[in-house]
Amino acid sequence: MAGFIISVLGGKGGVGKSMVAANLAYAYATESRQKVLLVDFDQKASGDQNIITGIKGKKTVKDLADFNGALDPRNIQQYVTITPQNLAYLGMTNDSVAADSIDAEALGKHIKAFTSIFPVTVLDLGSELTPLATKALEHSTLILLVVTPDILAINQTKKVFSDLVTMMFPKEMIQFILNQYQKGHPITAETVGKQLGKAVFSTIPKDEQACIQSLTRSQAIMVGAQKNSNFAKGMTETVRKLIQKNVLKSLAKLNKPVEIGVSGDKKSNSTEVSKSWIELKSRIHKGLVEEVGIEDDKNDDPKSQIILREKTRKVIVDLLNKEDTKSIIKNREEMGQIVQEILDEALGLGPLEKLLADKNISEIMVNGFDKIYYEQGGQLNLSKVTFTNNKQVYTVISRIVHPIGRRIDEKVPFVDARLQDGSRVHAIIPPCALNGPTITIRKFPENRLTYKDLVNYGSLTRPMADFLRIAVEGFRNIVVSGGTGSGKTTLINILGGFIPADERIITCEDSAELDLPQEHVVRLETRPPNLEGNGEIDIRLLVKQTLRMRPDRIIVGECRGGETLDMLQAMGTGHDGSLTTIHSNNPRECIGRIETLVQYAGAGLSPNAIRKMIASAIHLIVQQKRLDDGSRKVTYITEVAGIQGEVVTLQDIFEFKQLSFDRNPKTGKPEVRGKFQATGFIPKFVEILEKKGRKVPKGLFTTSE
Repeated sequence: MAGFIISVLGGKGGVGKSMVAANLAYAYATESRQKVLLVDFDQKASGDQNIITGIKGKKTVKDLADFNGALDPRNIQQYVTITPQNLAYLGMTNDSVAADSIDAEALGKHIKAFTSIFPVTVLDLGSELTPLATKALEHSTLILLVVTPDILAINQTKKVFSDLVTMMFPKEMIQFILNQYQKGHPITAETVGKQLGKAVFSTIPKDEQACIQSLTRSQAIMVGAQKNSNFAKGMTETVRKLIQKNVLKSLAKLNKPVEIGVSGDKKSNSTEVSKSWIELKSRIHKGLVEEVGIEDDKNDDPKSQIILREKTRKVIVDLLNKEDTKSIIKNREEMGQIVQEILDEALGLGPLEKLLADKNISEIMVNGFDKIYYEQGGQLNLSKVTFTNNKQVYTVISRIVHPIGRRIDEKVPFVDARLQDGSRVHAIIPPCALNGPTITIRKFPENRLTYKDLVNYGSLTRPMADFLRIAVEGFRNIVVSGGTGSGKTTLINILGGFIPADERIITCEDSAELDLPQEHVVRLETRPPNLEGNGEIDIRLLVKQTLRMRPDRIIVGECRGGETLDMLQAMGTGHDGSLTTIHSNNPRECIGRIETLVQYAGAGLSPNAIRKMIASAIHLIVQQKRLDDGSRKVTYITEVAGIQGEVVTLQDIFEFKQLSFDRNPKTGKPEVRGKFQATGFIPKFVEILEKKGRKVPKGLFTTSE
């Protein structure tokens, strides 16, 4: 007959679970008169069982994990140490580094073999659900959660209990041991059971003297001078209760969680299962609203959110336990997945949470609740995760725009916003969006990019970066031109980083995205109209305000209307060194685009007057482009050389020459091949900078890559 495995787990450190595990094993060996195996799986407190039992083992758990053969009654003798009390012991290595390096999967097959060698195995799993502890739990018959009569221990134990249920371990399989129990204490066993949602299985009296003497002598309480102590009596009663009620035999019949990967990924199942998955989530959402009332919760306090999240997780698990999920949820990995998906949709940004956490994803596009695309490595991919319904998408949009004072409704069915990490968000809803609510999120790197990163990515060369630094420090007015998603915001952010730290910078944006490294930065952001249609503050008004704020530099996130005129006037009237971006495909188109935008201001200027203003105000155009392979490169750095007749003259200083478009032989992905090169033209403003005493290396304009 197969043996049983009892796993002892602590809700938190300091509850005495290692002492309980060691003496439980000794007590079981004595009461059952069978050989019992005690194994220390606690990687964080490696070596504690060696002190508690006083046993110097031959080998350690690390040695067993490294054993590639099949474990049997003969070869296990070289790993365990047998005591006179009929206890076999295998300890954890004292080396914490070696303990952390133990391969849980490799040890898993040996854990299973324990049941064919020993009638009962007791595992000390520590106080954390580590991969090793989780693997052990998969093979366990009974899980004993040790808790003490104090609020923190009860709270942490409650969380571990919830996590175990979420992982599809049956509640019947999990029992509570109340350690350090005291008669007359305000926190009774009944109180603990009520808090945990399940009655305490047994109590172990508080016996400091016995525990201290046991540790001092490095001898388990059950076999030492304290074997008649109150602690020892509590352990004996616990074991007798397990034996008399046939607890282990009864639990052995329960359905345990299937090991991860056994039944495959949910997404590989049939369409019918996927539909059932969504319908199940929808039912749980309805139950959540009734149980928790999450839709009415507007508390933004971080601590309250943590409490709400844990409360919601528990309710989700309870609701799932009431459902017939056998045909939908196959293993504990899928159980954890559906709980996380429902929790994210209920309190977070739903399936977007996982995509936002992936640092390799640069853009996320929601085309209705059932279609989510993302950009990774310059390529678009369809996500396997979806929202449950359109209502969930509306909820996510509301969670994004609410904290920053924006709104979206049928009257104004679109909005620009940002996430806490600075990611740019655009949302549009019906009636304008025919496929349902649509969200587009442009993510920005977690760490601020520098020009060195762009050089490493192949977006430009070091000489080009050095030239741009000289231009910024030399108070040249620069326009970054490019199409949607070409990297204009990233580039202007890097150019802004070249501004000396002792200068006052003022930024104006529709949705604040710029993240400059300097301290002396004033950030301004537009404001949409209120419900009555009043109170709107547009970018043009902000640009005008900057002129009264004593700026050394003005940075406008993007010129897309009449503010272009105000920006040009600022650049041409003493605010040199300003930066902005424009939507256009090349430097020549950029000039035409600026001319068109100036006319939006309604100043009645003639085209020739506008061109003269452009020629005198703008010094450089930096063209950014997203190429066919998804890469982003600076394709032109062009000087605005003046005006001849009615034509603004341009002169390329650097350019990118595309040579071919082939597949990379190593990766198989399409790849644009080309080279950056200097045209040999030396900008006119170099002479101006040299007159001011600034040296500009002429070699910058003769290099090519």
